Amino acid sequence: MPILSFLVLPQAGAMEQLCADLSAMEHCEIIPSDNQEVVVLVTDTPDEKTENKLQEMLKNLPSLQSISMTFGHNAE
Repeated sequence: MPILSFLVLPQAGAMEQLCADLSAMEHCEIIPSDNQEVVVLVTDTPDEKTENKLQEMLKNLPSLQSISMTFGHNAE
């Protein structure tokens, strides 16, 4: 069960859209910053195949500027 956390930056002016996009995705929990244009994203997927599919979906979000993994754990 992969559990990963990321710092996510939105495209200019797209913070609300990014939060909506991430919140609508399965296996994602977000914590938006109160005073900066940054979101903490935690993903918790049942297996590596699902995690890989989720990563591809994240990379294709038009509201996302960049994503940086800060923690990763795979409990096998």
